[in-house]
Amino acid sequence: KTWRFASLIPNCSSNPKRKTQTWRFARLFPKFVDKTQSETQMHIFHKIFFFYIITFIMSKSNKEERNPLLCHWADQMASNIIREKGEMELYTCASGITPSGTVHIGNFREIITVDLVVRALKDKGKNVRFIYSWDDYDVFRKVPVNMPNPEILNNYLRFPITSVPDTTKRDANYARHHEIDIETQLPRVGIYPEFIYQSERYQANHYAEGMKKAMQNRALIKECLNEYRDDAHKMKDSDIYWPTAIFCGKCKKDTTEITDYDDEYAVYYKCECGNEETIDMRKFGGIKLGWRVDWPMRWWVEKVIFEPGGKDHISPGGSYDTAKLISKKIYNWDAPVTMRYDFVQLKGVPGKMSSSKGKVISLVDALEVYQPQVLRYIFASTRPNTEFAISFDLDVLKIYEDYDKTERIVYGVDKAKNEDFFNKEKRIYMLSQIDGKIPEVMPYQISFRMLTTLLQIHSGNIDNVIKALDDVKPEQEETLRQRALCAWFWITESAPTWAPEFCFALRTDNSKANLEENLQKAIVRIRDEIVPKMETYEADKDLQQAMYDIAKEMNIDAKALFVAVYNALIDKDQGPRLANFMRIIGKDQITKILSVY
Repeated sequence: KTWRFASLIPNCSSNPKRKTQTWRFARLFPKFVDKTQSETQMHIFHKIFFFYIITFIMSKSNKEERNPLLCHWADQMASNIIREKGEMELYTCASGITPSGTVHIGNFREIITVDLVVRALKDKGKNVRFIYSWDDYDVFRKVPVNMPNPEILNNYLRFPITSVPDTTKRDANYARHHEIDIETQLPRVGIYPEFIYQSERYQANHYAEGMKKAMQNRALIKECLNEYRDDAHKMKDSDIYWPTAIFCGKCKKDTTEITDYDDEYAVYYKCECGNEETIDMRKFGGIKLGWRVDWPMRWWVEKVIFEPGGKDHISPGGSYDTAKLISKKIYNWDAPVTMRYDFVQLKGVPGKMSSSKGKVISLVDALEVYQPQVLRYIFASTRPNTEFAISFDLDVLKIYEDYDKTERIVYGVDKAKNEDFFNKEKRIYMLSQIDGKIPEVMPYQISFRMLTTLLQIHSGNIDNVIKALDDVKPEQEETLRQRALCAWFWITESAPTWAPEFCFALRTDNSKANLEENLQKAIVRIRDEIVPKMETYEADKDLQQAMYDIAKEMNIDAKALFVAVYNALIDKDQGPRLANFMRIIGKDQITKILSVY
């Protein structure tokens, strides 16, 4: 039997050379068997042998078929989904949130995590549906700090959030206000989910059958909810449990109590307002499932095969484990493959953002500082289960430099240390692009810091900055403008707090610095002797040495002279490296500023 099975092993591979190699190895097997001393030992060896043979063949075969570029954690998750769920006509990936307040950058982590996995599945040739559910039929429980007219909102506590007015008077209701804020911004970062509005689904009785199953199996759901609870938190046998809640048909609040159920579609309830009613789940739009049952019910309805969750939900014994039980036992649907994502912290938040959002940073806010590609890069280059901070302080410079370095590697400007590293960087870069494609022309490379310097020299005029650069191709201009807008926002909003040494403004009002007479004379010499021939100095160090020479000839401390030049140009004691800074400003502008001496 062993020999006959071993003789089949070469057929596992389509590679003729590998067939021969495997066959030779298999022929040795009887010799190993002869050396075993008992049937038990032979049985153990038998299992070990075949495990390694099959693993060897499959790993080699997979290695041949695998695209080495698909090496990102999203690609690994896509492979895991295909392995667990098998071949499917459609792979539905899901995300969602209750629009009870500003959809912040932490919420965005779930959205982009799904988007990255969706892209990975598509790159493996799969047909994918990306749904994003707005849980806008949830209860309005608390008035957030950053909404106007909170006294009006207080009157709508316990209403469904779609029934709460938008006190900004911009949108149809409170929920829609927050939905639009994210729906209009996601295309900027290349994310295009199919939006599902749960208020519409419930009010159209779309989930009548799902609610009926839950009501009929409420005792079993109760067991599922108790499965991971300790004794102190478990529901007792005597406790009455209903998986649904009702918004009163009269007062519209959820201050209701279910009193009976006919095991089909009729539900009886009473409300604190005094209203009592019998409703039909197929016709009454004010009944909905509690979220712990609603979640697995929608997996079943939408045929979801992947949905990530925050670490609070995916922790052992958490809501995902409970939902997994309900999904299988009540709806006969295997729970989707999941992955845990960690929280996103904030670092160096500008005052403007903090005051407008109540210390909540939205996607709109983040895109003020980060180009869409760079924001995607932050998430694509970090594993979801790693906690990190979105920075608005000096770390912004490093994040842009990291992105630029990856870009240089992809275009071959910088050499990767090995092929695996190159593939990793290229894949991250691809997933960072809005359309997932590498631009034919390499984007214009200018450091974020240098861009802030140029923008301040030109008082924020991006057209003048691009003109000054002189070598920007038409295909590079749009991306460069994006970066310039972000750099200008950062230097005017964040830098004054976190990097004041980067901030300056050229003296353009004919004002003079308060300098000693000898320093004024030195400034005049620099203006008349060095500035006119700045372009003749081959390197910055040569230009700097010329200023040192003037200081030495006039018996002036070199540091004092450099401080005087900064004072004369930008009314500060320090600034960007002086020689390079002077080249960027240009001899005409420097001559004009120093003409008052």
